[in-house]
Amino acid sequence: MPRFLNMRRPRCHFLILFIQFVSITSFYHYITPIRGEDNKTSGVTVDVGIILDLETDVGKVMHTCILLALEDYNATANHSGIRIVPHLRDSKKDDVEAASAAIYLLKDVQVQAIFGPQMSTQTDFVIDLGKRVKVPIISPATSPLLAVEENPFFIRGALPSSSQTKAIAAIVKTYEWRQVVVIYEGEHFGTGILPHLTDALLEISTSVSYRSVISSSANDDQILTELYKMKTMQTRVFIVHLRPLLAQRLFLKANKAGMMSDGYAWIITDLLTSLLDSVDPSVIDSSMQGVLGVKPYVPRTNELINFTKRWRRRFRQEYSDMDSVELNVFGLWAYDGITVLAKAVEEVGDTAIPKFKKADTIENLTDFDTLGTSELGSHLIHCMRNIALKTGLSGDFRIANGELQPSPYEIVNIIGKGERSIGFWTEKDGISCKLKMNGKTAAKCNNKQLGDTFWPGESNIAPKGWEIPTSGKKLKVGVPVKGGMQQFIKVEIDSKKQVTATGLSADVFKEVIRSLPYALPYEFIPFQIPDNPTSPDYDHLVYKVSSKEFDAVVGDVTILASRSKYVDFTLPFTESGISAVVPVKDDDRKNTWIFLKPLKGELWITTGAFFVFIGFVVWVLEHRVNEEFRGPKRKQVGMIFWFSFSTLVFAHRERVTSNLTRFVLIVWVFVVLVLTSSYTASLTSMLTVQQLQPTITDLNDLIKNGEYVGYQEGSFVKDVLKHMKFDSSKLRNYSTLEDYNDALSRGSKNGGIGAIIDELPYLRLFLNKYCRKYIMVGQTYKTAGFGFVFPKGSPLVPDISRAILEVMEGKFMNDAIQRYFGNETDCEQKDGMAITSDSLTLDSFKGLFLIAGVTAGSALIIFFLIFLYQNREILTTDDSILRKLSAIAKVFVEEKDKCSSLEILDDGAKSQPTTPFAASPETLPNLPSQSPERTASPPYEGLSTTEPATPVQEPVT
Repeated sequence: MPRFLNMRRPRCHFLILFIQFVSITSFYHYITPIRGEDNKTSGVTVDVGIILDLETDVGKVMHTCILLALEDYNATANHSGIRIVPHLRDSKKDDVEAASAAIYLLKDVQVQAIFGPQMSTQTDFVIDLGKRVKVPIISPATSPLLAVEENPFFIRGALPSSSQTKAIAAIVKTYEWRQVVVIYEGEHFGTGILPHLTDALLEISTSVSYRSVISSSANDDQILTELYKMKTMQTRVFIVHLRPLLAQRLFLKANKAGMMSDGYAWIITDLLTSLLDSVDPSVIDSSMQGVLGVKPYVPRTNELINFTKRWRRRFRQEYSDMDSVELNVFGLWAYDGITVLAKAVEEVGDTAIPKFKKADTIENLTDFDTLGTSELGSHLIHCMRNIALKTGLSGDFRIANGELQPSPYEIVNIIGKGERSIGFWTEKDGISCKLKMNGKTAAKCNNKQLGDTFWPGESNIAPKGWEIPTSGKKLKVGVPVKGGMQQFIKVEIDSKKQVTATGLSADVFKEVIRSLPYALPYEFIPFQIPDNPTSPDYDHLVYKVSSKEFDAVVGDVTILASRSKYVDFTLPFTESGISAVVPVKDDDRKNTWIFLKPLKGELWITTGAFFVFIGFVVWVLEHRVNEEFRGPKRKQVGMIFWFSFSTLVFAHRERVTSNLTRFVLIVWVFVVLVLTSSYTASLTSMLTVQQLQPTITDLNDLIKNGEYVGYQEGSFVKDVLKHMKFDSSKLRNYSTLEDYNDALSRGSKNGGIGAIIDELPYLRLFLNKYCRKYIMVGQTYKTAGFGFVFPKGSPLVPDISRAILEVMEGKFMNDAIQRYFGNETDCEQKDGMAITSDSLTLDSFKGLFLIAGVTAGSALIIFFLIFLYQNREILTTDDSILRKLSAIAKVFVEEKDKCSSLEILDDGAKSQPTTPFAASPETLPNLPSQSPERTASPPYEGLSTTEPATPVQEPVT
């Protein structure tokens, strides 16, 4: 028996060895197709490295797609004789493993290109190696921090996460959300999208109110604590940028915290939306209902349908225990990326030998020193940086400058255990309901809204995006407490410390809150504004909002640019502006000197000066040829004044003989007519119409006269007055309408003031009570009006502003004004029009005086030119200048006829000169009498007068 056993042992060992050999051989043939390495060569072979995380579902999906892409290429590559041989390495979710795999592929295998790695942190190091050895790195890493421009051998084979930020911003804009919370991973994957997302939101005036960083190593309690923290905030819109496993945990805890209920909005980014099948269906069904998501749009073509069937069969063969994994866009990008690489290899062809050029190193210290340089890589990267696949499985797969170009994004709504498409987004058209096959917009959505959306909490109403914190606190609304002007805001505190606010501002606020489409609990908190210049004023009240002590302020708070730097204002609910109120004068009709009022002093002086000037001009033109303007000096001076002033009532009797005089008088009579008509109309108005005339018509007069000026206590008007150069010592503050009346009644000289300068709402209220005693004067300095105050960036401001517009357009506002201010038509002339004096000013007649002055001056110049020409013999004599001037003056004063006779006698040309004009014996005593045969010259015609003309003497010869 022992011998028999000894004989059988060698046979058993041989049998065991044979079985092991067969098993190893079978395993080798089985594993080779899985790893994708094919040693069969036919012609030229190009080695390509593949680095994937085979421990992830995405890595396995991409691996299967890459194998199918290489099979499809190699099956059709017989005509080129070039085969692509893949070399797969698993990075095992580790950056060091990925770097080691890349070094191995580049050093030992000498691959001509590398597809991968998946993770951005792994790719960051591998693309540096690719740049060093000139080997293209085609990576599906999505982090925007991997800059294609800075890495010439890097090809991004997937859309960067930054390309979806405008699509997310378009969704936020569609629902008019003003604030969002961003939840992201605190790693390379999460931080890359943040600046791009923030910029896209800022372009639509939406801010990121809070950034929540969730670590991949965070436990459930830490996640829940962070969610409770966000629940206490106002913002209810959350953008989630997490990987599927971490996002799954987040939504489970969010549902537990009550944050998947009505009023909340959740948006997930493309990675999670595209890999939604990797999330536990029970989590989707229980904790992700109503979530919105964006993902790259993949058109459903026949090629894609057929490929999906092939992929599913191949994937089930290799990973039979993963039935729930489905084909995703990353797998399609991997297939198209390898296809693009194969296309580049064909284009390069035999231009370069697929081998490495060894590095010139004397001593190899590390693996990096032994890396050579690819001779084929530069040709491949040149072809791949700008290449396109119009019929790619993922759609229009186009690479430009090394970057995969964006495609339309599909917007989905998670319902049940799956998703439903509700719209699309493109860079050109924004959000649309449908897309054509070429990616162009087919139809815009109604009212810029997406399709019917199912929201968290089984609601069909879009969330408004914010809520009062669930801590139960009410909106703390500060209201000013002051002694006067209680028609705008009046605060009362009862024995139970309950605060009640009334007045126009409070009533408008209450009506606005009632008109909101949601409940907004609030409580009034009084803020005392005492009658003390050093006490807190309205600026301090506004500061309480910026310091978070108050949530809002309601009252007569003026919207100012200086205040808007720290808080936000709603639209104004009242008009506003700054003006002045002054006392009215007594009735001027009892004034003794009222007849002087129609014309201003400068107009009186100018008119009188022109009367004298015109009289002088007429005398100059007429005194040598018209007997009416001759005689003793006293008579001639009197004639100057008499003639010009007589034209005022058109009572002059003297005829004028010169055409120049007639021309001057025609213009002057017209000027006098206009002046007298205007004076009569103004005086009539003053005597017949009772007017409320202000004591001061210009605010500058207050400064010049040193008047005291009043303003309302606590108002910003004090700073405005200082800016207008009012002396601080001349400013006095008051609180009530009665104080205003008392101060204005006493006047500046009796301890009062000369004017009240305040905002229009207060002045209208004052004039409504004392309209017969005071009047508004001067120009109105515009301000923005009264508004409600909220913290900077508050989401309440748009809703409150819209509600204010609705309230102002309705009947409520008119009723409230009537209730607090009465009927504004009961008192005449209390409106804030600019009051000016009724006296006529010189400015109104400058044109007339200019015409009269030019006419008279021109006549004088023409007269003197003619006079000098007629007496040029005097100017040509050899006498001195003084004698010449004396002779000219003597001729100018003497009568023209006498001058002509004397000149003829001196020349000796004629002993008996004739005169063309009538002369009396007194003027020519030495001349002989005229011959009776001569006929008398006809009399000269002058301006018609009211009396018959004096008979003209017959001329004497």
